[in-house]
Amino acid sequence: MTEESKVTDTDDTTLRAETVEAAPVAEQDRVAELEAQLAEAKSAVMYAQAETQNVRRRAEKEAQDAKTYAATGFARDVLSVADNLSRALAAIPVELKDDEKFKGLVTGLEATGRELDSVFARHGISKIVALGEALDPNRHQAMMEVPSAEAEPGTIVQEIQSGYMIRDRLLRPALVGVAKKVD
Repeated sequence: MTEESKVTDTDDTTLRAETVEAAPVAEQDRVAELEAQLAEAKSAVMYAQAETQNVRRRAEKEAQDAKTYAATGFARDVLSVADNLSRALAAIPVELKDDEKFKGLVTGLEATGRELDSVFARHGISKIVALGEALDPNRHQAMMEVPSAEAEPGTIVQEIQSGYMIRDRLLRPALVGVAKKVD
């Protein structure tokens, strides 16, 4: 071997050794980079799955609420019919209720009232209890204060118009008179 050849072989061997040592380090860096990218991709997929599940749950809840409370507008309109029927029944004097000529009419009106109450119950519509209760601004609307020595201030002593709930939501607040301390 010539001297020049030896130098080249030695340089070649050193160069190969450095390349062999550098290859595992570069490969390890590449593996670490790929693992980081994989972890990031997994995280993004999990986030997307969670977001998709949340959207699905929200859509299901909105669909259920729409189904449950679909009759709200119609129910509000029918409440005035119920109010008028109640007023009509309350306005019938006792003499007319006992009169044979009007007995059929009165019985029919009372049956209509019971049927309306039954329909309300089937659709989750219930009357709000007001008289004797403490004023609850979530269910009652105070229209006036009534001086009262018997009732505690803030207690409902008069119901002007019945209030209604549809399941757990307010359909219409009860319009009430609230006791106030007598001066």
